[in-house]
Amino acid sequence: MRRIPMSPLRHALLAAPLASLLLAGCVAPPPPPPVQAEVVVAPRRPPPLREEIIPPPPPGRREAVVWDPGHWRWAGRDWEWVPGHYAERPHRQANWIPGHWDERPNGTWVWVPGHWT
Repeated sequence: MRRIPMSPLRHALLAAPLASLLLAGCVAPPPPPPVQAEVVVAPRRPPPLREEIIPPPPPGRREAVVWDPGHWRWAGRDWEWVPGHYAERPHRQANWIPGHWDERPNGTWVWVPGHWT
Protein backbone atom coordinates (compact mmCIF):
# COMPACT_ATOMS: atom_id res chain seq x y z
CA MET A 1 0.00 0.00 0.00
CA ARG A 2 1.38 3.38 -1.01
CA ARG A 3 1.31 6.22 1.51
CA ILE A 4 0.41 9.68 0.14
CA PRO A 5 1.98 12.61 1.98
CA MET A 6 -0.42 15.12 3.49
CA SER A 7 -0.37 18.66 2.16
CA PRO A 8 0.18 21.43 4.72
CA LEU A 9 -3.34 22.73 4.10
CA ARG A 10 -4.95 19.34 4.67
CA HIS A 11 -2.81 18.84 7.81
CA ALA A 12 -3.99 22.22 9.17
CA LEU A 13 -7.63 21.44 8.38
CA LEU A 14 -7.44 18.13 10.23
CA ALA A 15 -5.53 19.58 13.21
CA ALA A 16 -7.79 22.61 13.78
CA PRO A 17 -10.74 20.72 15.36
CA LEU A 18 -8.37 18.81 17.65
CA ALA A 19 -6.61 22.02 18.69
CA SER A 20 -9.91 23.74 19.46
CA LEU A 21 -10.97 20.81 21.65
CA LEU A 22 -7.69 20.91 23.56
CA LEU A 23 -7.81 24.68 24.03
CA ALA A 24 -11.45 24.67 25.13
CA GLY A 25 -10.38 23.38 28.53
CA CYS A 26 -7.81 26.20 28.86
CA VAL A 27 -10.30 29.05 28.75
CA ALA A 28 -10.81 30.59 32.20
CA PRO A 29 -14.40 30.72 33.42
CA PRO A 30 -15.90 34.21 33.84
CA PRO A 31 -15.17 35.82 37.23
CA PRO A 32 -17.86 35.45 39.89
CA PRO A 33 -20.12 38.46 40.43
CA PRO A 34 -18.88 40.92 43.08
CA VAL A 35 -19.90 40.03 46.61
CA GLN A 36 -22.27 42.57 48.05
CA ALA A 37 -21.01 43.66 51.46
CA GLU A 38 -23.38 42.89 54.30
CA VAL A 39 -24.90 46.03 55.83
CA VAL A 40 -24.14 46.09 59.55
CA VAL A 41 -26.37 48.29 61.72
CA ALA A 42 -25.82 48.81 65.44
CA PRO A 43 -28.46 50.24 67.80
CA ARG A 44 -25.99 52.37 69.75
CA ARG A 45 -22.74 54.34 69.47
CA PRO A 46 -19.52 52.29 69.42
CA PRO A 47 -17.16 52.73 72.37
CA PRO A 48 -14.13 55.02 71.93
CA LEU A 49 -11.38 53.52 69.81
CA ARG A 50 -8.64 51.74 71.70
CA GLU A 51 -5.10 53.04 71.52
CA GLU A 52 -2.94 50.64 69.55
CA ILE A 53 0.80 50.29 69.36
CA ILE A 54 1.54 49.78 65.67
CA PRO A 55 4.24 47.15 65.23
CA PRO A 56 6.87 47.61 62.55
CA PRO A 57 5.91 46.16 59.16
CA PRO A 58 7.27 42.75 58.21
CA PRO A 59 10.94 42.92 57.12
CA GLY A 60 11.30 43.99 53.50
CA ARG A 61 7.56 44.68 53.16
CA ARG A 62 7.35 48.37 54.18
CA GLU A 63 6.13 49.54 50.74
CA ALA A 64 3.92 46.50 50.12
CA VAL A 65 1.70 46.78 53.22
CA VAL A 66 -0.38 49.39 55.02
CA TRP A 67 -1.66 49.44 58.61
CA ASP A 68 -5.42 48.93 58.94
CA PRO A 69 -6.30 50.25 62.41
CA GLY A 70 -8.43 48.33 64.85
CA HIS A 71 -12.15 49.03 65.17
CA TRP A 72 -15.25 47.99 67.04
CA ARG A 73 -17.51 45.34 65.46
CA TRP A 74 -21.16 44.97 66.37
CA ALA A 75 -21.65 41.33 67.40
CA GLY A 76 -25.44 41.32 67.62
CA ARG A 77 -25.76 42.17 71.33
CA ASP A 78 -22.59 44.04 72.17
CA TRP A 79 -19.35 45.43 70.78
CA GLU A 80 -16.21 43.36 70.09
CA TRP A 81 -12.78 44.82 69.42
CA VAL A 82 -11.07 43.85 66.15
CA PRO A 83 -7.32 44.54 66.43
CA GLY A 84 -5.47 46.36 63.68
CA HIS A 85 -3.34 44.47 61.18
CA TYR A 86 -1.18 44.98 58.11
CA ALA A 87 -3.00 44.66 54.77
CA GLU A 88 -1.32 43.88 51.45
CA ARG A 89 -1.51 46.71 48.91
CA PRO A 90 -3.10 45.59 45.62
CA HIS A 91 -0.65 47.91 43.80
CA ARG A 92 1.99 50.50 44.74
CA GLN A 93 -0.25 53.57 44.43
CA ALA A 94 -3.16 52.08 46.38
CA ASN A 95 -4.32 54.01 49.45
CA TRP A 96 -6.32 52.39 52.25
CA ILE A 97 -9.38 54.21 53.58
CA PRO A 98 -10.16 52.61 56.98
CA GLY A 99 -13.67 51.49 57.81
CA HIS A 100 -15.72 53.59 60.22
CA TRP A 101 -19.11 53.87 61.88
CA ASP A 102 -21.61 56.48 60.58
CA GLU A 103 -24.48 57.70 62.71
CA ARG A 104 -27.87 57.77 60.99
CA PRO A 105 -30.68 60.25 61.74
CA ASN A 106 -32.72 57.52 63.48
CA GLY A 107 -29.96 57.03 66.09
CA THR A 108 -28.55 53.80 64.63
CA TRP A 109 -24.96 53.34 63.49
CA VAL A 110 -23.95 51.81 60.13
CA TRP A 111 -20.55 50.27 59.39
CA VAL A 112 -18.84 51.72 56.31
CA PRO A 113 -16.22 49.12 55.26
CA GLY A 114 -12.64 50.08 54.51
CA HIS A 115 -11.60 50.15 50.88
CA TRP A 116 -8.69 50.83 48.51
CA THR A 117 -8.52 53.92 46.32
